[in-house]
Amino acid sequence: MKPYQAPAWLPGGHAQTIWPKLIRQTPIKFRRERWETPDGDFIDVDWADGPPRAPLLVLFHGLEGSSRSHYAQSTAHACKKAGWRLALPHFRGCSGELNHRPRAYHSGDSAEIDWILHRLRTANNDRPVHAAGVSLGGNALLKWAGEHGTRAADTVTGVAALCAPLDLAACGHHLARGFNRVYTQYFLKTLKAVSAARLRRFPGLFDEGRMLAAVNLYQFDDAVTAPVHGFAGADDYWQRASAKPWLKSIVVPAVAVNPKNDPFLPAAYLPGTADVSPQVRLEQPAGGGHVGFVSGPFPGNLDWLPQRLLHFFLYETP
Repeated sequence: MKPYQAPAWLPGGHAQTIWPKLIRQTPIKFRRERWETPDGDFIDVDWADGPPRAPLLVLFHGLEGSSRSHYAQSTAHACKKAGWRLALPHFRGCSGELNHRPRAYHSGDSAEIDWILHRLRTANNDRPVHAAGVSLGGNALLKWAGEHGTRAADTVTGVAALCAPLDLAACGHHLARGFNRVYTQYFLKTLKAVSAARLRRFPGLFDEGRMLAAVNLYQFDDAVTAPVHGFAGADDYWQRASAKPWLKSIVVPAVAVNPKNDPFLPAAYLPGTADVSPQVRLEQPAGGGHVGFVSGPFPGNLDWLPQRLLHFFLYETP
């Protein structure tokens, strides 16, 4: 498959990040299942069904994403056209309903990835599934693959990550600068609203004043994400949750697509061949933005991302 190339009419990482959200797509009607978690909580999994023995793709969404995200919708359309089944698990708190337990989700939540993948394997007639992740979901998935080494092949055929923030510290600090602060404020609006609701349910879970005062992701993660999930602070969380150190340990076929103009992660911090195992294919196109990948003449389409996923699992995995 040809590497991604941004259309000439849509220049720049910011435009390539924002424009996809304005492209109209016919909404996919998913079938929702509620799964009880091992710790007595729940997640919601949205399904785009297909033939019972059709290939199964699981797509883990990004920060504050859901099955309504533009990349989830475009992938669902592509799977339907190809005759595949698609499962879209929502991380806790992302499906529109507050969860029962204090924990939420985070960029390094490989334990959550693990039990979800095992349950999906069971739903797939005990056959390995095709696993992909976008942004935060891609980071968590790659970290899981590295942690599990050869055991990952029992559960997945391979892993694909698009625009994963592989170095969380570089990503977090970069999002606190210049125009990138627009994205930060977009995330903080929903993160703070959900966190406030969780605090009403679990008084004393974290410092409300620090949460409300946070103006960047470092301050929010230091006040909320880290203490709720057992990290010493934002620095500890970002270091331990980043997937980049685990890329050398991945044994299953893997592809990591990271545009060099992604506003979330500076190109200088992207991994090179020395940072990954021979099973990891690095694709770092000049354009694409953050989970943009618009293609075609104006006003463009969102076909490239799902087609890259289907091609990888059809032709680049055993």
